[in-house]
Amino acid sequence: MKYIDLAASIKESNSEFLKKLPGFLVRWIEKIIKQDEMNFIFDKYKNCEGADFHRSLIKEFNLTLEIVGLENLPEHQKCFFFANHPFGIIDGICLTKTVLEKYGTFKVIVNESFSYVPNLRPYITLVNPFGMSSKAYVTELEKVFQSDVAIAHFPAGEVSRRYHGKIQDCAWQKSFITRAVSSQRDIVPFYFHGRNSNLFYGINLVRRALGIKTNIEMVLLPREMFLKRNQTIRFVIGKPISWRKFDRSLTPFQWAQKVREHVYKLSSVSGDFVVL
Repeated sequence: MKYIDLAASIKESNSEFLKKLPGFLVRWIEKIIKQDEMNFIFDKYKNCEGADFHRSLIKEFNLTLEIVGLENLPEHQKCFFFANHPFGIIDGICLTKTVLEKYGTFKVIVNESFSYVPNLRPYITLVNPFGMSSKAYVTELEKVFQSDVAIAHFPAGEVSRRYHGKIQDCAWQKSFITRAVSSQRDIVPFYFHGRNSNLFYGINLVRRALGIKTNIEMVLLPREMFLKRNQTIRFVIGKPISWRKFDRSLTPFQWAQKVREHVYKLSSVSGDFVVL
């Protein structure tokens, strides 16, 4: 079964540019995005749900998780669980697996591309990162924020790139601060060690140098996921930060950058890694 079908998506799209792409180029892009491999995995684990699906993916890619700070996860789940975003897919799997195994459920705020993964549909809340979200998306998002369910989120809204000679997230969006305050949710920081391939960052630098705004390097994220096979993923969980901390002494955007700085300082946290 084709969960991801680039050719069909292009055919159904409203883009005349995409519809004019020659067949050989579409097939080449399908190979780059690992379409066949992704569909194989989704079909292989189509009957897995919840934590079973996440454990299956970790096993499929033979990942070893090393975690510092598991004891920092609070007993109550009404929190934002957020992280830096160095990988694009694997860090999302590890973040949500950790939250899911602790609390039994979660919601993650993602773009529409994740709706192609049937195993994730019960756990995702969709937003449109490229424009205005629909009224249905906004209503569902508000319902999730006001619930007690754990929410996983990447405040950068995009995968880390090379900025100022250093691989890091862009400035974090202020919305997770305003939402933490309005929904009275503490925030729990995660820091992931690691990076993507030189090819990923190289294409990004060339694109920006040429003034191309479309994030063409995003098509490499499935490839980056497969490059993580047989690796150890190391991450640190920091102590919860009370939503009451975010007072009017700073703007929400300034608070978001303060929290971002705090997360990157977790990279130097020492402690015994728990291997899972």
